[in-house]
Amino acid sequence: MSDTPASSSPTTATDPVQKDSGGATYPLDPQVQREVNRRRTFAIISHPDAGKTTLTEKLLLYGGCLEVAGAVRGRKTQRAATSDWMELEKQRGISVSSTVLTFEYEGVQVNLLDTPGHHDFSEDTYRTLMAADAAVMVIDAAKGVETQTEKLFKVCALRKIPVLTFVNKVDRPGREPLELLSEIEEKLGIEPVAMYWPLGSGLDFRGLVDLSNRQTHLFDGRVGDRRVPFRTVPFDELTEADANERVLSQASDEIDLVTTAGTTFDLNRYRSGDLSPVYFGSALANWGIEHFLDGFLKLCPPPGPRKSDQGLIQPARAQFTGFVFKIQANLDPRHRDRVAFVRICSGKFEREMEITHPRSGEKLKLRRAHKVFGQERETMDEAYPGDIIGLVNPGEFRLGDTVCVGKPVNFEPLPQFSPEFFAVLRCKDTMRRKQFGRGLEQLIEEGAIQMFIDLRSGRREPILAAVGELQFDVVRFRLESEYNTQTDIEWMPLKLARWVNCDEKQVLELKLPYSAKVVRDQFGHHAVLFNSTWDADYAVRENPSFRFDAIRVGTAEEIAAQGTNVGKVPFTF
Repeated sequence: MSDTPASSSPTTATDPVQKDSGGATYPLDPQVQREVNRRRTFAIISHPDAGKTTLTEKLLLYGGCLEVAGAVRGRKTQRAATSDWMELEKQRGISVSSTVLTFEYEGVQVNLLDTPGHHDFSEDTYRTLMAADAAVMVIDAAKGVETQTEKLFKVCALRKIPVLTFVNKVDRPGREPLELLSEIEEKLGIEPVAMYWPLGSGLDFRGLVDLSNRQTHLFDGRVGDRRVPFRTVPFDELTEADANERVLSQASDEIDLVTTAGTTFDLNRYRSGDLSPVYFGSALANWGIEHFLDGFLKLCPPPGPRKSDQGLIQPARAQFTGFVFKIQANLDPRHRDRVAFVRICSGKFEREMEITHPRSGEKLKLRRAHKVFGQERETMDEAYPGDIIGLVNPGEFRLGDTVCVGKPVNFEPLPQFSPEFFAVLRCKDTMRRKQFGRGLEQLIEEGAIQMFIDLRSGRREPILAAVGELQFDVVRFRLESEYNTQTDIEWMPLKLARWVNCDEKQVLELKLPYSAKVVRDQFGHHAVLFNSTWDADYAVRENPSFRFDAIRVGTAEEIAAQGTNVGKVPFTF
């Protein structure tokens, strides 16, 4: 029997084919390729309060999904942001979970992955960036490149994700555009190339100059919840009725400088992550949003190939593949459900299709698949590479799982980051322990928090851990609001985790500080928890034969080899 899986859609003998690492051939589907060409999947990253969620709302407004956009920090009469669907997000005015939003614009299907801006949720952001083909980096014109922006940009640089930059809040007092471009290059090590140039700033802001043709787009009105009209005038024909003499003179000098001495935009360098096109505007006032969106669609790459244990998987490959990058419990609080968000990597998804779940080896029929828009969802009958689908998940899927048709494929697993906060949660009401256990299990599975088991402790009480302290607030809030379970928290003096490449016997024989804890994580990997960086450095010095990793990054081959052994550690509450 041939190893070549059957195609999920018709192909002919003249269709191109792809070979995997084992030599099996797979047809490439022209229909899938056409759909790939019209899709753009990207994530938005920023420091808190740079305007990321506001920009998300305005992109939806211009994409036709919203008639009126609600300001994130608006009056009580205004709507909460569409992307901030969790009750805690609406209360605090911040994004604490990644949200999938989809809209059509100019014949292109845009899949927008809104990520948490707060630094406590960087791990969720990283997982989301694994599902994106590009990123939009939002920078506050007054504050420039901030710490969280740097951290998230490094994640993009590791994956070589193309990054577009949007300098926000140009209608407020801020730093000079040339200074901001210089800081982007110095702090992030990427060459910024301005595509538009602001005409004035703060209260003197009047519009944007297209550097490709020197056409000036003037904004005469400010309507934050609806599309803003603009009029176009050649820059050389601007008069003092359009902008005062000082603004015109300064803009003329700066435009001459950046067009003659600045870096020329190169599409290949942008696609390889070495160069970032820069746009200016105000998300709150809707100034420059349409220009940014038009430029983004021209520059953002369509879905590309993905690394797997079978080699690169081309998106036009006829066989369906995808991976789980997020699991969200209780997207609909009325139904205690669980949704696995899958990024489609190749082929065509069809409702009711039977897929292989390589980790368990089981065949599953995908009867309930949804297109998710914030908290809302609708049944999805078909989808293509770059699309995000929500699979109602009774417990089969875990973060990083691959789903596919035909020969099993395993994509690269999602990395794990060292937590910085550790605690034990206990249920106040013994009559609610069952609900507490079920809720905590779901939250751990969706990646809201990490879990470790102390191998030397007889009680085996789970140690919960997170990159940021606010994650514990979210977990406790959700346990109370979604499972009606109040909790007490006991903080632990632990500060970091290091994963160790050794077996069960070796990990118990490591030379460690007295305060260190030898543990296994929820996936069964060995790790050591330390009270300080000094303790971790001591362990590295005393155990030169072993590697202590702050970030655990597995391989697709490792996932394939472990199979169903990639599981949870049993725990009690």
